Amino acid sequence: MSVSAPIRRITIPQLRARKGQEPIVVLTAYTTPMARLLDPHVDALLVGDSLGMVVHGLDSTVGVTLEMMALHTAAVRRGSVRAAIIADLPFGSYQASPRDAFAASARLLAEGASAVKLEGGEEMAETVAFLVARGIPVMGHVGLLPQSVNVLGGYNARGRSAEEAARIMSSAKAMAAAGAFSLVIEGTVEPLARRITEEVAIPTIGIGASVACDGQVLVVDDMLGLTGAGTPRFVRRYAELEAAITEAATGFAADVRARRFPGPEHVFAEKKPS
Repeated sequence: MSVSAPIRRITIPQLRARKGQEPIVVLTAYTTPMARLLDPHVDALLVGDSLGMVVHGLDSTVGVTLEMMALHTAAVRRGSVRAAIIADLPFGSYQASPRDAFAASARLLAEGASAVKLEGGEEMAETVAFLVARGIPVMGHVGLLPQSVNVLGGYNARGRSAEEAARIMSSAKAMAAAGAFSLVIEGTVEPLARRITEEVAIPTIGIGASVACDGQVLVVDDMLGLTGAGTPRFVRRYAELEAAITEAATGFAADVRARRFPGPEHVFAEKKPS
């Protein structure tokens, strides 16, 4: 009798080697059931700090804590056997010092992450190098930085001016030089995202960037149509589950109020004596 080979998790070096090859598929995941559903279809699951807004109802990602990230990272790990798992370092957990960043990263790796992701450019290069030298793979993140929304003043596309474009390009190169294995480019004008992809030696993962990137990521709730009417320009909704859930809940409520549910098939009859 033949025995199936065990499923091997995609490694960070394997993702790093995909530069210029088959595009890397990434979706966010925050729970065990969703990770289980997505795992066969993606190369990496991103436990994004977007969970603060998507799951916990926060106004931004700034209020996400390390405890929240650890909890959701462990949940995603339990639902995944194949995809690499990348966890965001939350705001305030890594900016103060490389040692702080190491402690936070070690916590997330202990919960099951394969790597961590952090936002920033040249100012974070020392931290990235510190982490990589100590065995923690790092994905960088440039362009629109959600954790810096209070400084940026909103979620508008970045790189429109020559000065800002040069700063983002410099940030991307600094992340690569510091040892990041890949780079998210978010909310960045297409020609700039394309140039970054051409000029850095590590894979780029686009979100609101360019089809030329080495991979793409979306927030799964956006992709499934679960985030209401305000869908960002860069999102393609592959399903409309919000409408399906509303229809199901409406039907359930109507059946309960009309005493159509539960029916005889849903309740337990008294056991007849033998």
